[in-house]
Amino acid sequence: MEDDEPASPDPNHDTTQSKRAQIEVIPCKICGDKSSGVHYGVITCEGCKGFFRRSQSSSVQYSCSRQSNCPIDRASRNRCQSCRLKKCVAQGMSRDAVKFGRMSKRQRDSLFAEVERHRQQQRLQANSVQEPQPLPAYRSSKEPREQSPHLIPPLPPAYPYSVEPDLQGCPPEVHPYLECRIGEAQAQSLAYRSSHRRGDSNSLPAGRGFDSTGSTPEAILNMSGSEMGFRPFDPESLFFSYQTSLHIEELSASIVRSHRETTQYRPEELQALRWKVFSREEIHAYQSKSVDEMWQHCAVRLTDAVQYVVEFAKRIPGFRQLGQNDQIALLKSGSMEVVLVRMSRMFNTENNTVFFDGKFAGTELFKSLACGDLIAALFEFAHNLCALRLTEQQMAVFTALVLLNADRPCLEDRERVQRVRRDVELALSHILHRDNQESLLHKLYQRVPVLKSLCALHIEKLRWFRQLYPLTVHSHFPPLYKELFGSDSDILTLTTH
Repeated sequence: MEDDEPASPDPNHDTTQSKRAQIEVIPCKICGDKSSGVHYGVITCEGCKGFFRRSQSSSVQYSCSRQSNCPIDRASRNRCQSCRLKKCVAQGMSRDAVKFGRMSKRQRDSLFAEVERHRQQQRLQANSVQEPQPLPAYRSSKEPREQSPHLIPPLPPAYPYSVEPDLQGCPPEVHPYLECRIGEAQAQSLAYRSSHRRGDSNSLPAGRGFDSTGSTPEAILNMSGSEMGFRPFDPESLFFSYQTSLHIEELSASIVRSHRETTQYRPEELQALRWKVFSREEIHAYQSKSVDEMWQHCAVRLTDAVQYVVEFAKRIPGFRQLGQNDQIALLKSGSMEVVLVRMSRMFNTENNTVFFDGKFAGTELFKSLACGDLIAALFEFAHNLCALRLTEQQMAVFTALVLLNADRPCLEDRERVQRVRRDVELALSHILHRDNQESLLHKLYQRVPVLKSLCALHIEKLRWFRQLYPLTVHSHFPPLYKELFGSDSDILTLTTH
């Protein structure tokens, strides 16, 4: 039964209600989203609660189109109902579970002890973040620095992993839903099919997630943020001439906010997951895949990441005022570069692994791609970018700068692109000046040619793969991936710039 209870005459009822609210500090044990209490015996969010309730209908039958081991998280929970239900049951959800108000004292004490451990962990993490300096108004480097109120809220470093191995791992009792179990996240079958069941009420988006089966750059640019699972926003309200220091602050704040709203994983989520790595058996499962299966799988994952970049681009002030052909040109040649910069957020320098398919993986997991040089280069780039220790604010504005490159091929109005880029350059200088890290600017610009060479290498490998498996690319790769990277003319253009 569900845990909607009538009013209780119990004098301890208010205390129980108060403690029930405290439970919400623990994330949903199914998908990791914000929980709303104990539902069917397990701490879950409203989305997973409703999903489990609907799944109990005798007319509902779910099946997995992969290998019944799909990762379930906030972004992917709607992609496979079968695996989501399997995880609900594995975590202990049941129609016969005791309601929260009728739990024994021992059960409630155990629950509240977990809440307190979680709060303690949050306090430790909050105390470990150095108190940031206030944001001064934008000035040239020769002017004296003065403190002023700022618009950008303090953010933690973009990389939750220390370059020096001195951070403690996340205790398993704090996040029992993150504990690694053998076989829990084995390699998925790589047949490219949408797991959404059309017409099923559970296929409606909850949280951030995309169905990439029918997406093209034009289609995504014309979709509203709410259609893609993002919070609505008005791009027209973000475009104005950034000439004063206040306007530079507003531009910076807009880009940082857009970055936070369009990243696949928050820093604290990656921090909690940083020691969840693939087992030997799971690595072997990936390595046993055929070349075309693994390429297909990675194409889907890359397309997911690109769609977040497209939504980020749409929210950069000034981007939507460019001609649509120029918007598409910038995305075709720059979205992969932004994905690679964002990849460094998900890189753990302590064990040289990257977050992939719900766990952290080393280079060996990608062996069956037969692209060892590309994978090694990507990992090296991520490691070196992590060494700069960028904050989320610095990362946000740098990725906007990477995308807005007036030297991209096929642009129709380069001067207009350059004007938007100049404002973003001022915003990046502003943030680095505030952080007393002006020296980072040169180091960041040095990374841009490396990004271009990595993207050229990716296109070169794709050309090689398409010669061997033309049918796989044509029939099984996501449309957006093919549109951005797959056509002959695009490959020629991208490799010559």
